[in-house]
Order: sequence, then structure tokens, then C-alpha cells
Amino acid sequence: MDNELFEKRKKLICELVHDDMYVPMKEKELAAFMKVSRSEREEFKRVLDALLTEGKIQITSKGKYIKQDENILIGTFIGNSRGFGFVEIEGREEDLYVPEDMTNNAFHMDKVQVELLPGKRGKRQEAVVRKVLEHGSRQLVGTYEKSENFGFVIPDNGKIASDIFIPKECSKGAVNGHKVVVELTSYGDERHKPEGKIVEIIGHIGDPGVDIMSIVRGFDLPMEFGEKVLNQAARIPDEVQEADMAGRMDLRDTQMVTIDGEDAKDLDDAVSVSKEGSIYHLGVHIADVSNYVQENSALDWEALNRGTSVYLVDRVIPMLPHKLSNGICSLNQGVDRLALSCMMKIDDRGNVVDYQIAETVIRVNIRMSYTSVKKILEDHDEAERKEYEELVPMFELMEELAAILRRKRHSRGSIDFDFPESKIILDAEGHPIDVRSYERNVATKIIEDFMLIANETVAQHFFWLELPFVYRTHDNPNPEKITKLSTFLTNFGYYIKTSQDDIHPKEVQKLLDKIEGTPEEMLISRLTLRSMQKAKYTVECSGHFGLACKYYCHFTSPIRRYPDLQIHRIIKEQLRGRLVEKRIEHYQNRLPEVAKHSSETERRADEAERETDKLKKAEYMEDHIGEIFEGVISGITSWGVYVELPNTIEGLIHVSKLPGDYYYYDENTYEMVGQDTGKKYRLGEQIKICVDGVERMDGTIDFSIPMED
Repeated sequence: MDNELFEKRKKLICELVHDDMYVPMKEKELAAFMKVSRSEREEFKRVLDALLTEGKIQITSKGKYIKQDENILIGTFIGNSRGFGFVEIEGREEDLYVPEDMTNNAFHMDKVQVELLPGKRGKRQEAVVRKVLEHGSRQLVGTYEKSENFGFVIPDNGKIASDIFIPKECSKGAVNGHKVVVELTSYGDERHKPEGKIVEIIGHIGDPGVDIMSIVRGFDLPMEFGEKVLNQAARIPDEVQEADMAGRMDLRDTQMVTIDGEDAKDLDDAVSVSKEGSIYHLGVHIADVSNYVQENSALDWEALNRGTSVYLVDRVIPMLPHKLSNGICSLNQGVDRLALSCMMKIDDRGNVVDYQIAETVIRVNIRMSYTSVKKILEDHDEAERKEYEELVPMFELMEELAAILRRKRHSRGSIDFDFPESKIILDAEGHPIDVRSYERNVATKIIEDFMLIANETVAQHFFWLELPFVYRTHDNPNPEKITKLSTFLTNFGYYIKTSQDDIHPKEVQKLLDKIEGTPEEMLISRLTLRSMQKAKYTVECSGHFGLACKYYCHFTSPIRRYPDLQIHRIIKEQLRGRLVEKRIEHYQNRLPEVAKHSSETERRADEAERETDKLKKAEYMEDHIGEIFEGVISGITSWGVYVELPNTIEGLIHVSKLPGDYYYYDENTYEMVGQDTGKKYRLGEQIKICVDGVERMDGTIDFSIPMED
């Protein structure tokens, strides 16, 4: 059954089941009513199963299909090591709480059917799991422990409450301390633990690289490229072919540069700036990856599956093979490269007064680093300015234009949460030797500003063409969260204006401006960020709250993000006049799944990156146990006080380690308060800590408050 017929039948069944004129029907009755032939019965059952899984219909104990009860929902079960769990429901802001005795043996990441219960656990709605619809975890990673006649695996993922039983014949020769990948053969019940077989031994827990590889396997990140993909990449030429340049705009004589980190190898954006009178000419030139990765090829399916490149602390897991990402698709200096260029004319107020999107051939004059451009513009380093004296005027124009674009964004309300990022330095064996705060500078901001305006321009162009497209959207904050934030802010004498449970991004920006440099800046910034939604990919252009713009997409990184590669194909087809009705219909069917999958793989990559950072930060602090540092209180919960050090490492002072009193958490003021003394620990407060201990594999660090001298 093709996708169109599949969706059509889903719609018809929903309408039929939800129509009060019709009595509930069994599967055979439904099939007969809809004139489904015997040969199509199996496919018809797939349609019914899909509707059940999506929660659009339900089935009675007598096998009759009825409309879904509003108290019955479908979601993803998120386990907890203490036995209870939560269920995430798509489109619902708050998760549901599932008590330990109501999980119905649901396993972490299972798709489940739940029923809402009348009670609440704290502020959360309670639910009971009625049915496991689909198991989400097929494999997991953990540490093997051997017994005489069997073994078991302790999962790395703390959200999995139970160890995994491993029969002796399924151990693959693993020994104590081996990190292993387990394939689950049974998910357990009230009397039995989950059971599995070892399918891969990653290595011993203490071996170099095993810690990161365990995270890679745990998130199911694809590492190696298949033979078919590599063979296809090998056939791609190392140099641009004359035939590929035909019909393209030739920009090889235009002065342009790439500006990246020193260790970057996949250079997918180049920039050029000049000025005529009061008009700036900004060119953002993006590698034309789609010329080499054809739709529905092995390379394309692999890139879609990966969704994004993943940047871990010790390695990059690329979306495309190195032959492309570091070779023909990398805008290396002094060589011809194919590009998609967005060339904009911008006035002195930051308005794009004209633009052109074109297929081009370019030649980058020189590769620059952020450090070098910072030396030229911020430090006015004479030696650096002398070395690049031909380019200095262009860099100064870039700084000038970027400042104008930034002011324009700021004036409309664009929000800039400027939290420091970390850079972890490893030795040859993967041991962390330094953790530093990675600060943005004038050069990083220039590239950020130029990429933002190019993304906006391209998104706006295709929105008004009314063609299928993939947008980057960021929804308005949840009204309930904004109400809570507003209530909290009054404690500090701040106010944010809302109207009809809505808020304009400019109000958030004004708030961040007001708190800049105050003791409560970190506290309010973090709580405001937590009130925001997550950005995602969608086929609807619903706007970007954080950037305060109506039109936004990701156009600038097709080497490392699939949505960018996808829209490059659409852009080229439109430029060539090939977006006929059949192709438009093709993209209308394809893009919703591309957007959904890309959002999911992006979240997976972000989580994997966070986990590897936590692990290496914990390992780094193993060498500093007993030492005293000064940090800032970055979080407060009922179980303790989180402190962040200047190098971005965060640890916990457990509530039991707070000296001199019994402390309780005041959730209205986000303070830890001494019961007898009234002493308070507040977010944003400077504090001295002592490093007490580290759980490396959990990525957790324990602090305490040192004794006064």
C-alpha cells in the first residue's frame, strides 16, 4: 500500500469510528464496510495498528474499535532508577507521573497507552500504564558482572531500574568490568528481571576510549559508513568538474574568506563583504553538497538516518564521509568549489533591500581562524594586521555590518542567552588535562550575525513562494511557565508585561538587559531559559520566538545538518524551474518526516554531547579531589545546591553537607534556608567549595563547604 492510500484509509477510519451514527465495529466489519479485499487485509491491519499506536482510536475487550477516551493518552515512558517513571506526551508541556506500582512493567523509552488518574504527585498529573504498545529500547550498554553460572549487566543509563540477566551461554566470553552492548530478549515482569544476550564487547571499563565509545553505543550513534556508501563517495571526483560549473554564476574573482576554529576541517561557509555608498554587499556562500549527494542515493539515506554530525569531546561523528565533508564539499582556500550563494544588499539600518540566491562557483582567497580575526579587530595586533593587510579593510567592514545587524535584531527583541561554553583539552590517551570556558569574540559574532541574516532571507523568500520547505521554528513560551516566572520575578522587583497569556520576545530581552551585572543575573537568566520551548524543524513557518522573526530556516550547514541539505535541493529545483506539481507533491509528502526525524536526531546528538562533556569533566576533577575552588550557585533543589566553577564544571553540595543547621528548600524563592539560623543559599551567590568525590561514569561531582581557617 502506498503512503497516500495508507494516510487516506487512516483518515476514513478515524472519521467512521468517531461518527456517533455508526455502532462500534470489529476489524472484519470495518474492512467489509470499506470494501477492503482479502489480499489487502494485512495492509489494512497495519492501518488499524498505526491508529491505535497514535492514540486516535482504541479497541474494546470484545475487539470493537471505538473513539479514543480523552483520559487515554499515548506517550513515551521515561524510566527512573527508583522504579517509578514519567510519560512524555507529544504536544503536552508537562510529563505525567507514573507511580512504581502502576508502570505495568513498561521499560524505558517504551511507547505506552496510559490512563489519567484523578490524583496528582506534587504538581504533576498522575497516570497508570494500561498497555505497552511498542518497545523503544532494543539494545543497551552497561557493565558486565559475572557469577558462577550466569551474569548480569548493570545499565549505564540510570533511567533503567533493573539489571539485565545474562545466561552463561549468552555472555560472549565477557569478564567482570567489561563494557558491553546487550540485546534485550525479554523485558521482564513482576517476577523476572529483563533478560538479554551480549552482542558486542566494547572493552574494559578502564581502557582508553571505552568510556566515550560506551556513550556512542548507548545513544545508538552510527559510527562506520557501509561499503555501499563509501563506494559511492569514492566515485566522487576530488576536483570540481568543468561540466558541473556550467550555467553557474562565476564568483571566483570575488574576495572572500572562511572564518572557523583552528581545528575545523569541514568548512561549509565563506563570506564576502564590500560597500557601495551606504549599501553593504554581503555574500554568504555555502558548499553545494546536494551536487554530490543525490536524493535517494545510498549517501542520501545514510545522511538522513544520521540527521546531523555529532561533535563529541574526543571525536566527530560526521553526517557524511570525510571524502565529501573534508574534501570536495569543504571550501578550502585556493581551489574551485561549487556553492549556493545568498547575496544581499543591506542598508545602514540593517534592512535587506535586495538579494539574490544563485548557484555559483567560488574560490576562497584564504582560510582565517576566529583567533586571527579577533587579533586583527579586537586586539589590533600589528603583526597580524600586517600579515593580512589586503584583507583588513574587508574585516573592518564585516565588523561594521555585523554590529548594524545585531542592533537591528536587538531592536526587534531578539534574545541572546550568553552562557559560557566549555572547551575540554585531552591528552593523547583521551585523559582531560584542562577544562576552559570558551568565550565568544568579535569574530565568532560576525559569522553568527551573517549566517542568521542569510537564514532569514532564504526562509522569507521561500515562504512567499508558497513552496514546500523545512523551517527552523521556536514556539512561544508556555503561558503557565511564563506566569510562574512572572510571579517569581516580583520577588526581585522585576516585571514582565504579558497580554492574554502571551509574551513578546522584547519583554524577555528587556528583562535580560535589566539584570545584566546584578547578583541575580545568573538565577533569572537560567529560570527564563527554562521557561522557553525547544527549537525544532517544521514544515509550517510559525516563526522563531528567540530570534523575534517570522521567517527562519537552516541553510548554512549542509555538510553537518540534513535539513540544510534538504532545502538546498528545493532551492536548486526552484532556480532551475523544475518544481512542477509532481515534485511539489513529492516534497509535501516527504518533508514532514524529514523535519520530525531531524529534530529527533538533533536532540540525540545534544544529549550525547552533554553526556561526554559531563564524563570528561568528572574525570578531570578526579585529579583535584580535596582542592578548594570558588564558584557560583547555579541551581538549588530539595536535595542540594549546585555550584558552577569559572571553567563551567558543575558539582553538587548535598543538603546533608550544608553545615551548621538543618536546611530546607523554599521553592517559591528558589532558596535553601536554614531552619534555625535562617541562613540562606541563593542562586547567583559566590561560594567556596571543596571537591569531595567523583562518580566518573555517572558524570557526577560532589562538593562540600570547606571549614573556615
